[in-house]
Amino acid sequence: MVAQSEVSEAEIDRVFHALATATRRDILRRTINEEQSVSALAGDYDMSFAAVQKHVAVLESAGLIIKRAEGRERLVRANPEMIARARALLARYEDLWRARISRLDDLLAEPPAPQHHASQPLGE
Repeated sequence: MVAQSEVSEAEIDRVFHALATATRRDILRRTINEEQSVSALAGDYDMSFAAVQKHVAVLESAGLIIKRAEGRERLVRANPEMIARARALLARYEDLWRARISRLDDLLAEPPAPQHHASQPLGE
């Protein structure tokens, strides 16, 4: 299986939307190391089970987590492939900005070009 490296504009929008909320970032963090049930996740938040399910659905829609059924439980785990793709996208943005800053540093480090002024009379 070949991993897709490019992220579409729609995927980018979904990923950043999903990561825009602290609760979703926390759910993602908690599911990176181990799979957890939605029930266990919900127990740690001061919100309804349905609200946590909605957060999970947003993360799943963005491809950041994978949900599976095991009996009556719904288990979720982070999707390392999508996290890697999002990370690669951010790295490209970082490279772009570092290159721009480097060019600006180079421009600022150049000695000023000699300026030609109109001749002024002596004594001024």
